[in-house]
Amino acid sequence: MQRWTSDAPGGDSAHFCENPDARAGVRPVGMARRLHWSHESFQELAGMRRKSEQRLRGVCLVSLLAVAGWVLGPASARAQATPEMRAARAFAAAQKEGPPALEIFLRRMPKGGDLHMHLSGAVYAETFLKDAAEDRLCVNVAGLRFDAAHHSPDCPKGDVAATALPNDQHLYDELVDSFSMRTFVPVTGDSGHDQFFDTFDRFSGLAVSHDAEWVDDVAARAAAQNEQYLEIMMTPSFSAATALAEKLGFDSNYVQYRDRLMAAGFGKLVPPAEAYFDEAQTRRKAMEHCGEPGAAPACQVKVRFLYQVLRNMKPADVFAQLLLGFEVASADSQVVGINMVQPEDAYYSIHDYRLHMAMVHALHLMYPKVHISLHAGELTLGLVPPRDLRFHIRLAVEEADAERIGHGVDISYENDAAQLLHEMARKHVMVEINLTSNAVILGVKGKEHPLMLYRAYGVPVALSTDDEGVSRIDLTHEYVMAADTYPLSYMDMKLLARTSMEHAFLPGRSLWEQTTPERLTTPVAACRGQLGNAEPSGACAELVHHSQKAQEEWELERRFHLFEASF
Repeated sequence: MQRWTSDAPGGDSAHFCENPDARAGVRPVGMARRLHWSHESFQELAGMRRKSEQRLRGVCLVSLLAVAGWVLGPASARAQATPEMRAARAFAAAQKEGPPALEIFLRRMPKGGDLHMHLSGAVYAETFLKDAAEDRLCVNVAGLRFDAAHHSPDCPKGDVAATALPNDQHLYDELVDSFSMRTFVPVTGDSGHDQFFDTFDRFSGLAVSHDAEWVDDVAARAAAQNEQYLEIMMTPSFSAATALAEKLGFDSNYVQYRDRLMAAGFGKLVPPAEAYFDEAQTRRKAMEHCGEPGAAPACQVKVRFLYQVLRNMKPADVFAQLLLGFEVASADSQVVGINMVQPEDAYYSIHDYRLHMAMVHALHLMYPKVHISLHAGELTLGLVPPRDLRFHIRLAVEEADAERIGHGVDISYENDAAQLLHEMARKHVMVEINLTSNAVILGVKGKEHPLMLYRAYGVPVALSTDDEGVSRIDLTHEYVMAADTYPLSYMDMKLLARTSMEHAFLPGRSLWEQTTPERLTTPVAACRGQLGNAEPSGACAELVHHSQKAQEEWELERRFHLFEASF
């Protein structure tokens, strides 16, 4: 019995296609270079292959066309294949094998950025438990939550000290489950929606000083997955802002209301909010030893922030937060935009939705350079009455000037949905897709999810994690889910990554020519023929030098060049 192998495209991956025809390139070691590949000999080899079916199973040639060209053609198809083509074949093989193989492929693949990430929700429960012990918090055992009002050794009856958790594995595990979606199974009266959003109150109360540690935590996780950019949603203290707004009384004349607030000293609240973001960035870089010998890989991840506004509050409180967010984003280059968060179906969120969109629009007229991304359409039929599914995304796009939409799950329920989809494609409004989050909170997954609908209309989409700590996932998991669930190719994966950088709220020109629908395949004239190089030259170097967006897009293409060269 001879030993069999293949040096056809994809042979090194040790995976053969289940399709028998795709294994026609298998040949005995030592025979191939002496064998004249006539039609008869090809058929003889195919017969030999069939006799060894069990030994060959699990080994995959990734492209029938490439194999045929390699076996029968006058020139080597492998030599003619580009690195991108070889990577595409390896992806197709992994896709056929399933999630474990996709995990290996996609963890290494450059993924650009994660544009939809809440810092508190991105932290894993185990980190919270460690930090609670450092803060000497007490744990309310009955509620499986932190008791931020008490600290050890003065824990009240029914509480235990967080420092004692390592000695009680059962309680430790229960807290991890309470702080996340781990092991959660929905039952009557206890939905995935409620479990997800309830976690935030349970692990609240930790010291703000941990924020830098958490930013480092998510940056390190991103670096390990070949991500290069994060836009993290964070909320600084806003109690003084809301107190002032309530004292003056809500005024729906937003220009007048803003002027009254500023005249009453609102501007003094901006520097402390800026300092909150600056300290998180500065301390995170110090923890990673950025700029020093032995700097952590997380230093290679660029982090920017979105000012996060809590919308399930009274109108005066929401406006005060929005105003503070617009002021900070106008003054601090590290805060690249604003977003509005909390459950879209919560009382004030849904009751005042039109009011909130009008507030954002009015403030955007006053602060036109501030970027806007909005949670919109994180709803589904049954969660809210049908009337509340008809207009949220449209108002975010047309009224509130949103450049990006988070979730967008209820798009098909919008009034004149087809027209809105065309409008979003024309305006290049990108949708931040959160597959796991939408599955666990809304129960929307698979064919029910509008990811492929957005793609069919040419609306830009990118994958993001939402709350990777609560969901117990990472960005690679979202790519694996997308590749395993939908008919997406390697080039589709590449477009998802490119889209994340194209729609990052970074200043400067893009490397890509603008098309509708958005394709991101043709560089601007100055950079054609250069993408993938270590450094740009000529007019392209000038463009990249003056554009933070182009710098990150250039880096993404460099990473793709290295990744694809490995196949």
